[in-house]
Amino acid sequence: MKTLKYSRQRESIKACLMARHDHPTADALYTSIREEYPNISLGTVYRNLNLLVELGEIKKLTCGDGADHFDADTSPHYHFVCKTCGQVCDLRLPPMEEINQLAQKHAEGQIESHTIYFHGTCEHCLRNNS
Repeated sequence: MKTLKYSRQRESIKACLMARHDHPTADALYTSIREEYPNISLGTVYRNLNLLVELGEIKKLTCGDGADHFDADTSPHYHFVCKTCGQVCDLRLPPMEEINQLAQKHAEGQIESHTIYFHGTCEHCLRNNS
């Protein structure tokens, strides 16, 4: 396996993501990281995020809004996506392994995992529309 050269910028990107719980896009992380590294490019942020995903250190979430979101929590868990504001948040719901077993009965291949996004309107948007 190839050894990875240490990068302060990559560590800063990862630390910034770990401190957040809002599942930011690369653009949102870029805006935050620029406070510490004003000369960092958006391309560097994208490359490092994709590398961290490849290494399994973070997750990339594709929620259907056209932008990838990133999550430092790599443990099995589900997400709620607000269809009004686009916010992505964790659902503290235990992983349902029985879904894999149920799906396996209908799959021609081997089911190994699943990803579920719940879509609706978040509490904040519901309050603002009342």
